[in-house]
Amino acid sequence: MITDFLADAYRWILALHIMSVIAWMAGMFYLPRLFVYHAERAPVGSEQSEIFKVMELKLLRVIINPAMIATWFFGLCLVFTPGVVDWGQVWPWVKAAMVLAMSGFHGWLSTRRKEFARDENTRSGKTYRLANELPTVLMAVIVIMVVIKPF
Repeated sequence: MITDFLADAYRWILALHIMSVIAWMAGMFYLPRLFVYHAERAPVGSEQSEIFKVMELKLLRVIINPAMIATWFFGLCLVFTPGVVDWGQVWPWVKAAMVLAMSGFHGWLSTRRKEFARDENTRSGKTYRLANELPTVLMAVIVIMVVIKPF
């Protein structure tokens, strides 16, 4: 039965989930920083702009997207592992909301990358500096919910 497998593989699934989260967060911290430099230091049509476009695309496609998919997959495996999540408490709901927000931010970053690729970025470096703070806040709330379980 699948729940027996999940229970037996719990430590492996948890380890893979943590590794996936680390990779996803690394990319989520780095991509907005690339956007800051792209917006401020790489005029449209410049060689620098073209280099940033390649870096942004590869970061998203090779690291961030696969890491997000793995995070969701292993996270859902944990959710369905008997005894791991008590949905009668508040903390898993808050965590789930923050993960959905992180996924939405991921989508927002993907859209911004496409705008840069088309040379249609209209946002300033300051916008991306501010955006760079969001994954930190979301990650902090997620970790507190899982480790401290304050609710």
